[in-house]
Amino acid sequence: MSEIAHIAATIFKKAAKSDRFVVAIAGPPGAGKSTIAEQLAALLPENSAIVVPMDGFHYDDVVLERLGLRPRKGAPETFDLRGFMALLRRVRAGEPDIAIPVFDRNVELSRAGAALIDADAKFILAEGNYLLLDEDPWNELAGLFDFTIFLDVPREELEKRLLQRWRDHGRSDEDGRNWVATNDMPNVDRVLARRRPADLVV
Repeated sequence: MSEIAHIAATIFKKAAKSDRFVVAIAGPPGAGKSTIAEQLAALLPENSAIVVPMDGFHYDDVVLERLGLRPRKGAPETFDLRGFMALLRRVRAGEPDIAIPVFDRNVELSRAGAALIDADAKFILAEGNYLLLDEDPWNELAGLFDFTIFLDVPREELEKRLLQRWRDHGRSDEDGRNWVATNDMPNVDRVLARRRPADLVV
């Protein structure tokens, strides 16, 4: 059995007595959270799992400019954490047909109501950089997850992946290197230095 199949089997077993089971998939930028989440969703019973990306709760660039946070886009303070928490509480309450926003990296914007958590969704796979961040108010997320996973990737590999990400999105090498050095890697270091323990480290 592959590692990802083993994780899916673990989640399935732990959720046996739950109507809804909320999994946090956390890790620094570039760790592969979205990829792992999608792989897990495909391995769990058909139509029973949905991925909820924290990135859908990015503040818009207009808001970031007003707050003076545009150069720090992607840092914890550039997300609508309370909105994300409200969504998770609705999930835990068992509400059907919950609309979720999804971040479109091609246009650097969140699309409201881009996906739905329907009544049959049992496995909610929340993924994001700061789901295990041990800082106030992010540590208030702790009680909203049934199972937590942290993706532990070497810092050097993360930097390499992030540089490639920005190349793939059309940034020049100079611009990409500057953004990674001044924004992405400080976020990486914050996640690595200040995280709560996870149920599973991959």
